Amino acid sequence: MVEEKIVVGSDGEFPLNGMLTIPNNGDAPYPAIVFVHGSGSSDMDGKIYAVKPFRDFAQGLAKLGIVSIRYDKRTFAHPKKISKVLKTLTAKEETIEDAILAANILRTDPRIDSGRIFVAGHSLGGMLAPRIDEEGGNFAGLIILGGTPRRLEEVMKYQLEDSSLNTSKGFISWLITRQMKKMLPKLDNIYSMSDEEAKNIRLFGGLTAIYYRDMGKNRVSEYLKNSVNPILIMHGEADFQVLVDKDFNEYKRILKDNPNAMFKLYPNLNHVFMPSVCGEIKSPKEEYSKPQNVADYVIADIAEWINNIRR
Repeated sequence: MVEEKIVVGSDGEFPLNGMLTIPNNGDAPYPAIVFVHGSGSSDMDGKIYAVKPFRDFAQGLAKLGIVSIRYDKRTFAHPKKISKVLKTLTAKEETIEDAILAANILRTDPRIDSGRIFVAGHSLGGMLAPRIDEEGGNFAGLIILGGTPRRLEEVMKYQLEDSSLNTSKGFISWLITRQMKKMLPKLDNIYSMSDEEAKNIRLFGGLTAIYYRDMGKNRVSEYLKNSVNPILIMHGEADFQVLVDKDFNEYKRILKDNPNAMFKLYPNLNHVFMPSVCGEIKSPKEEYSKPQNVADYVIADIAEWINNIRR
């Protein structure tokens, strides 16, 4: 493969370093994927502790004849600038705009088949993928990796209330419990707040109620129901951040009448599609501190799905 450094949004206020990964075999023009991050601040490799899932996906797909583009998230590359607009930040400014810019880079590259550009959103990026498509991505298909069709605040409530996700003890455990009790009532009221109230309510990750309300009003389920694109839903059975019963099965329910939807559930794979480390223990730090790679067969399934789609 060949990896070329690129800059997403080079003419704008938030230029982002990125990487274009291109096969060195096969014949151009190639199909291509835009990778979209999950929640939080993240680099172009999607690095979480010792694992780099986006790098693994990009390099694995290149070996199978598929180009990809990945880039630093805006909150990672420009934390000081973002802090100045954090009160009114929504997913549009944080994620959606940059994904569309990345897709446009691919469309101007003669090595890329402009009619076969796909979006692969991980976690929160999976939630946003159908919205990115509708707001200007114009993709040939959607790949949702460990996503959820639930409202974001519902997922946050689960993660806050599920004590097994918190392996801390002593003072740290007490502090987390105290913060949880303060935060949960705020999540219940976000749709009844005025704009002024919402932008002054800080929630998970330092984001305000403005962010959560915007996500909730732009329902994932509605975008999915309206989408005419092929959709690939991929989920690890050992994922404890999003769930088989509440998330994967809900995608199946929403898309049950969509003949273009495909579902892949992988035994013993976690949220980043690597073999589970913790088993029944729900510790993100422990789960991602062991260096390993995205399972080859997951990458192969993506490539096969893309190669079966013609536009």
